[in-house]
Amino acid sequence: MRAAGLLLVGCLLAGCVAPPREAPPGALIEPQALGLDADTALPAIAVDWWTAFGDPQLDALMAEALGDSPTLAQAMARVRLALSRVQADIAANRPQTALDADASWERLSENFYIPPPWAGDTMWIGQVTANLRWDLDVWGRQAALIRESRSQVMASTLDVAAARLALAGAVATAYVDLYRSWELVDIATQAQQQREQVLELTRQRTAAGLGTQIELKVAESGVPPVRALRRQAEAARDMARHRLAALVGAGPDRYARFSRPALSLEAALPIPERLPVDLLAHRPDVLAARARVEAATAGRTAARAAFYPNVSLTAFVGTQAIDLGDLADSGSRVYGVGPALHLPIFDAQRLKAGYAGAAAELDAATAAYDSAVLEAVREAADQLTQDASMTQQTADGEAALLAASRAHELAGRRYTAGLTTRIAVLDAESRVLDARRQLLAARSGGVLARMNLLLALGGSFDPASPPAAAHAGAPP
Repeated sequence: MRAAGLLLVGCLLAGCVAPPREAPPGALIEPQALGLDADTALPAIAVDWWTAFGDPQLDALMAEALGDSPTLAQAMARVRLALSRVQADIAANRPQTALDADASWERLSENFYIPPPWAGDTMWIGQVTANLRWDLDVWGRQAALIRESRSQVMASTLDVAAARLALAGAVATAYVDLYRSWELVDIATQAQQQREQVLELTRQRTAAGLGTQIELKVAESGVPPVRALRRQAEAARDMARHRLAALVGAGPDRYARFSRPALSLEAALPIPERLPVDLLAHRPDVLAARARVEAATAGRTAARAAFYPNVSLTAFVGTQAIDLGDLADSGSRVYGVGPALHLPIFDAQRLKAGYAGAAAELDAATAAYDSAVLEAVREAADQLTQDASMTQQTADGEAALLAASRAHELAGRRYTAGLTTRIAVLDAESRVLDARRQLLAARSGGVLARMNLLLALGGSFDPASPPAAAHAGAPP
């Protein structure tokens, strides 16, 4: 009855620090409102989807990067930090026990409750007690804090999955860039050799009186641009090596050890033709944003509950004695139990500020989730468009290369028959090299578009098997 009375008094006194009226949180974007295709299912994607390119060096680099990455180490450290906060919140919701012991040399007052012969004397006073305190979560504040911490753990764990997807995509992108730049070095080298041959033949014709100085200057002006293209391709190749080394945690000693890629650009990756309705459910970054909304919602609930009285049960048992030699005496035993009440009567400004901050965090988390949803849909739609465009560009590039090759073949035949000059043959060869360059750009761009679409769909992340914090290093 006494505890109930204390609780009733506390409720009445706490009425002067009433929590603010709750404003409705921002609305979350629903996937159904985005117009995603309900008839398209997300295809199954293999955990090691990059093996479809058939390049053992890429497979080894991917395993190395995903096995020991500073980026993943940071993400997993955040998971451990979130787990520690969950454990702290759970522990705070349980009874707290402590063993306390103290001794002091004191002069006892002659005019206090200490009777003679100890009054006015100086002696040791000691006590040993086991203390218990249990904060009763009457208003659900501690339960809300636990929900908040657990949601943060889930968000951090999903961040690990998102980081692994991003890292796998970065390694694959850098490897495709290395393949493309290496091919461009070959094309630019051949173009430079071809332009130099044209220049030499033009010089010979000019010296023989068969050409003009204008033709010679035109031929001379054709060499520097292709030489610059070769140097650009070589620089791009070296920078792709640098990126790969950084992604696998290596330094400059690794650059020269990358061999030429042997990618199969025609590798088939499982991608849909339209955006599936379950796109968002397979994006770990979107799911992490949703978990943070749940965490912020629980945080606002906890901030609201902080306005109400905190009710606790306290108990102790032990011994107390004026003379330390009597501590073990049975007559020195003490014990007690009773309720305790903490009323936040004069703490209104701090509590209101805390609640306003929690409400702002919820609004920010909601806006971040909506932004993540829209960005995820935009990324996937962009890559679908890019894939379709690159498919058409590849077809156009193949047709252009075929036409240029036939023109080069015909020019060669005419030269053999004495009907044209060597310069005409080299000009036709130059158009072949340009067509090869354009086709390479279309094919490599198509590979990147398919790969980025696969990642935009969530890769091999399976929402039916959410990542456990203890298995944060699972494949993406």
